[in-house]
Order: sequence, then structure tokens, then C-alpha cells
Amino acid sequence: MTKALEQRSAVQATLMRSTIHTVSAEDFPLFAAGLRDGRREWWLRVQRHQVAGPDMDVVADLLRERLAQGPCRATELKDLLSARGIPRIAWSGAGLWVEMVRVPPSGTWAQRRADLYGLADDWLSARPATEAEGLDLLVRRYLGGFGPAPVSDVANWAGLPASRVLPAVERLGLIRFRDEKGGELLDLPDAPLPDPETPAPVRFLPTWDATLLVHARRTQILPERYRPLVFNTKTPHSVPTFLVDGAVAGTWRYEKGGVQLKPFELLAAATLRAVEDEAESLAAFHAEG
Repeated sequence: MTKALEQRSAVQATLMRSTIHTVSAEDFPLFAAGLRDGRREWWLRVQRHQVAGPDMDVVADLLRERLAQGPCRATELKDLLSARGIPRIAWSGAGLWVEMVRVPPSGTWAQRRADLYGLADDWLSARPATEAEGLDLLVRRYLGGFGPAPVSDVANWAGLPASRVLPAVERLGLIRFRDEKGGELLDLPDAPLPDPETPAPVRFLPTWDATLLVHARRTQILPERYRPLVFNTKTPHSVPTFLVDGAVAGTWRYEKGGVQLKPFELLAAATLRAVEDEAESLAAFHAEG
């Protein structure tokens, strides 16, 4: 992944829900175009009582002028705004008016702090995209990972109102299903559906895995009785978990060359063996890294 960031085939930037994501260079301009207007409206609404009116177009011009000279640390960019009398809160929305990426080594495993910014236009060579193209890709990418799903889940993941996502849903000719409560679920036309009796193998998930993020509670995967053990005020980023039969059944950590297991409840002997076998494979993967 570090090599992909250095070679610019992948980029790290603030995108869905105004949080940091790593995406392909090809997807970035589309994601940015699909999110831009909806996230700007959200930011202005949230900050309207705190921001005494900095012109965000002026903010964007100042940042572009500095970044045109080359990558720059976040502290210098914030100081630049402060020197012009612009409230520092404007920085929290600046990336919605000027497209920036985090430039390596910032945000890599070698230097995890992601505070070195560059202009996306300078870092990448990509054609401009329309909002409609971006929304179409956002819907396809979400359903490719998590479909079948309701439109509300797609919108929550993107950090957009459902009303902005619906036109893309209508354009894409998606397959529609009904869940057990009669709600509508959407999926890609060529997406495979496993047989309902297909067993779910043991799986290990890392910290902050998208499957468990709280923008979609997914109680079938994370039972509510376990949620406080995975997400709480001390671990808002979650903890590494393992799945048994498709649901969270405990936590794990890599320590002293092995994977230590902490099941939430007593596991059947055969299930425990399957978890331990997968843990051994994960430990071997860590050792190779």
C-alpha cells in the first residue's frame, strides 16, 4: 500500500463522511465530485453558528496559492489562514472547497501522521468528473462491498442525504429485493448471491473495519449485547474482532508472535478449533510482514 501511495496509483484523502480514506487514483476524482456539494451544504449547516462568515472561496484560493508551490504541512496551512484573520474552524471545511490529498510519506506505515497536503490536481492526472458520475460510482462501490442494502445505508456511508443518492439508484438499473420486514434492498445486477445454507467461515477483522462501522449498525454481524465491548468511549475506533457463523464472537490481538483470543462466550470445541486454525494463519501472515 505504501508503494501504491508513492507511485500515485492510490491516494489518501478526506472523502466519505468527511473522514480519511485510501482509494484508487481513478476513483478519487469521481468520489470527490459526487460528495462535494452535499458535504458543503452539510458543513455550512453545521458550522453556521460558529463561523462568522469566512468566505470559503477565499479560503480555497489562499490554500491553492500556497499548495501550488508544493506540499505543505497542516500547521502551516492553518497558520496561513489565521494570519489573514480567518477563524481556524474554516480549516475543517477547507477540503470541501479545494481538493487536497495527503502526500507520502504522510499517512503511510512509515509515518502514520497524515498531515502533509498537496493539491490533487498536481498530484494526480485525472479528468474532471460530474456529480452524477461520482454518485453512480459511490452507489456501485457500496453495493459491491455491502449489497444487498437499503438506500439509507448507501447514503449514511457516503455522508449524504438519501435524496441525493436516489437519482443514481434510479439510473443504475439495480436489482431490488425485500427483506424480512418488507423493506427494499438494492444490489448490483451482476452481483452473486450465495445459497442461504452456505456456511460462513471464521473470519478475523482488524480495528476500524468497515463491516462494523457505526454508520450502519448491522446487528446481524455485531449483536447489540457485544457492541459496548467493541465500541465505547475508550475504544471509539473499535477493537480487532473475529466472526463465527458470520457474527462477532470475540476479540483478538497479535502479541509475541501469536494471536491471542478472547471469546465473548464459551465456544463449542469444533468452533474453537476452527478459530484457532485461523488464528495460526493470521499469526503466520503477521510474521511474514
